[in-house]
Amino acid sequence: MLAAGSDMAAPSTALRQRRAAAAAGGPAEAPERAVAGQPGSEGGPPLPPGTFWLTRIVLLRSIAGLYFVAFLVAYHQNKQLIGEKGLLPCKLYLQNVKKYFKGKIDLDALSYAPTIIWFLDWSDMDSTLDYLSLFGLATSAFVLITGCANMVLMSILWVLYLSLVNVGQIWYSFGWESQLLETGFLGIFLCPLWTLSRLPQRTPPSSVVIWGFRWLIFRIMLGAGLIKIRGDRCWQELTCMDYHYETQPVPNPIAYFMHRSPWWFHRFETLVNHFIELVVPFFLFLGRRMCIVHGLLQILFQVLLIISGNLSFLNWLTMVPSIACFDDVSLGFLFSSRVKERVVQMQSKEAAKEKLPLGCYIRKVVNISFGLLIVYLSIPVVLNLLNSRQVMNTSFNPLRIVNTYGAFGSITKERTEVILQGTSSLDPNDPAAVWEEFDFKCKPGNLKRRPCFISPYHYRLDWLMWFAAFQTYEQNEWIIHLAGKLLAQEEETLSLMATNPFAGRAPPRWIRGEHFKYKFSQPGGKHASEGKWWIRKRLGPYFPPVNLKGLKKFYEDRNWPYPMRD
Repeated sequence: MLAAGSDMAAPSTALRQRRAAAAAGGPAEAPERAVAGQPGSEGGPPLPPGTFWLTRIVLLRSIAGLYFVAFLVAYHQNKQLIGEKGLLPCKLYLQNVKKYFKGKIDLDALSYAPTIIWFLDWSDMDSTLDYLSLFGLATSAFVLITGCANMVLMSILWVLYLSLVNVGQIWYSFGWESQLLETGFLGIFLCPLWTLSRLPQRTPPSSVVIWGFRWLIFRIMLGAGLIKIRGDRCWQELTCMDYHYETQPVPNPIAYFMHRSPWWFHRFETLVNHFIELVVPFFLFLGRRMCIVHGLLQILFQVLLIISGNLSFLNWLTMVPSIACFDDVSLGFLFSSRVKERVVQMQSKEAAKEKLPLGCYIRKVVNISFGLLIVYLSIPVVLNLLNSRQVMNTSFNPLRIVNTYGAFGSITKERTEVILQGTSSLDPNDPAAVWEEFDFKCKPGNLKRRPCFISPYHYRLDWLMWFAAFQTYEQNEWIIHLAGKLLAQEEETLSLMATNPFAGRAPPRWIRGEHFKYKFSQPGGKHASEGKWWIRKRLGPYFPPVNLKGLKKFYEDRNWPYPMRD
């Protein structure tokens, strides 16, 4: 106790010594070390709490990074999925929408499918899709690298991605598409109108927009938690994690080992999930410190999900609004003392209450109007959250500005896969026919292929194959279209596949879909010792053998371009 008392008294002694030295006109001793992450730690004034100049830079770079990934996926896959010869051509989709609205491109058509592609050249849709993606890539890369953005650049990114999402059909039907658009829309109002600077003068981040990001993460997490409690009973019985790692859309190698965790660990995981999604969101409203705790817990939770599965860029995207939980003091460690000193100077000018130019008052009106818009558009979203028949991943407005979210409301207890096989045999019913399998980029197929690490990238076809496996091919006609393109050995479609067993030889005469049940092998067990990550059991045919000649009428009825061998 005496030793502790001496230590506690030491600062007072030092303080008296400094005061005495100063009174005598001599040099005072150096002050105590400032809080880490503040300019004061290097001799400058400390960052004030409750400001978000640095937070804005991190938010804008994070949003730009997610846009970059999304446009990269679009550039690599759009032609094959929605291009001229895509599995679901977007030109045909827009023609059908136009026909439904009596051949006019009016407000009704624009509201149904808001996209600038209405006003672009349709004669070469592949090039149009590429130009949109490349423009998005270039713009997002600029913001990501420089940290500079204005409302114009962020609006361009939002319009470009909105345009792709609204012609993407089922390939862009995932909840994270709307989530990226809502996040990107908020990002527009973080910025000045024209100025391109990381720290624009007289344009502090609006508290309305910061709370818009917090309101977004609150709805994402609470919506995900409520849909689970109201959905599959396994969430109430704490058994969902017994199945999740094996049956999630695209498992990774970590999931293989996590699946074999003891039962008590899976129960603990489920309880933690409920705590993070149902309790932690309310920390946002309990003051600055609890808000920071909320941000830390949510980001840590998303990192754990990234480690244990390939959920596209969903988890990366969900971390973005949580950044708004941290003010400049919290994020100061990410920046140089020079940048932090400039923030302090700018904030001092803001606090001086100098006469503001007219533009600043206009911006205040815009921010208040923006806040009122978010409140208005949130009404159906809140009613949905309170409804026992809650729906998830739904937009109540065509521009997807405020949406409902949720994930894994139900958990599949068994994993089934559709395996596409081809043969060169003249008779597909010949018992001697040799059927060879096409492997996809990431989804399970070859039993000895290690599960992939791909997040935040995303293979859209692989995800849709997961959904198709617990539906029928009649509900997923595009899979027959895919079979026809594999029969024709179309190069663009083959680029979506990991392997082509008919490369360098005659195309297959027949393609069929087989339905299998898949399970992880036991680590250290017999199958694992043979190099197998998976074991499987055939359930039966998914669709019967088809050939190009037999598919001709099927294609004509849907106005799909008939596959031609390259």
